Amino acid sequence: MGAGGQMNVSSNETDILERVPVFKPPFRIADLKKRIPPHCFERSLVRSLGSFFRDLFVIYSLYYLASNYIPLLPQSLSYVAWPLYWLAQGSILMGFWILGHECGHNAFSEYRWLDDALGLFIHSVTLTPYFTFKYSHRNHHAHTNSLEWDEVYIPKLKSDTFFSEFMNNGPGNVFILIIRVTLGHPLYMIFNTLGIFNDHDRELRHVVLSDVAIVAVLYALYHLFVTEGVKMAAFLYGIPLFTFSGIFIIVTYLNHAHPAVAHYDSTEWNWLRGALATIDRDYGMFLNWAFHHSNQNHVIHHLFPMLPHYHAFEATEAVKPIIGDYYKYDDTPILKAMWRDTMECIYVAPDENSENKGIYWYFK
Repeated sequence: MGAGGQMNVSSNETDILERVPVFKPPFRIADLKKRIPPHCFERSLVRSLGSFFRDLFVIYSLYYLASNYIPLLPQSLSYVAWPLYWLAQGSILMGFWILGHECGHNAFSEYRWLDDALGLFIHSVTLTPYFTFKYSHRNHHAHTNSLEWDEVYIPKLKSDTFFSEFMNNGPGNVFILIIRVTLGHPLYMIFNTLGIFNDHDRELRHVVLSDVAIVAVLYALYHLFVTEGVKMAAFLYGIPLFTFSGIFIIVTYLNHAHPAVAHYDSTEWNWLRGALATIDRDYGMFLNWAFHHSNQNHVIHHLFPMLPHYHAFEATEAVKPIIGDYYKYDDTPILKAMWRDTMECIYVAPDENSENKGIYWYFK
């Protein structure tokens, strides 16, 4: 069994890197839904609020302990305690953000107004414009792994020689990794959450509301800087938020990039093939728990976005016999996986001898 209780289906590096099938699946989304027990689609407000208050309790407890006790430690011990706090708080903030993401899919409860209210609060705490991200994110779910229409982690083509040749070396790969982890999240929020609006007036009002909420959090942060001082405020909130930002990129990148998973152009892409071309990952007991096990159940999330996180394991196990080899699970440790996939996933191109020129694989 894997660290999070999921069957370990990847026993060695060869299995992990074995390509998934790319011919069109012999099953439909309706076939998968029939295999999932109906109760898995039930959204329990009590269980969802349990996850919400769990995260709030841990976030506040870590904040309280850090603000009151780390300053009392000998300086040598504080050099260890502060980074541990930043890593722990950043990880819990990532899990908290995931609950906000679930609100955006209306998977938190049966009440959309409540999901939006809580999602607005959760995402604003992590300086994410909730409604703007929600409206933009739906485009990702509608076009996952489409080279033309997806909006996140769109791989570079071989024809982009800046990446396939000039940056395709050790220093170039390290530079890309550093930029991706440190600046990827803020750049995404600035340039990729412009929103794709259908009901312009209603959604525009929501976008403005998201901006107002972000301004309110920034104002509260200003008061934190005034009352606690710049250094303490940065240590308590700023660096944990920066840590969350890096974790966000690592987790989401690894759920969508893998040497064994293909991308498709418009001649081959369809929704089901794109949704299946995602990866479940196992990061060990603490991180799996902190992330509400979403990293272990990302494939089922793309197939059924309204399915709540506490039913995801059961739903995944129910569909795996049908999905078979289309299912990709990787239990490589998180930092090793990030390093390997940064080195291996430089650009995409069709196999030279393949007749399917609309199917693209990662190369280095």
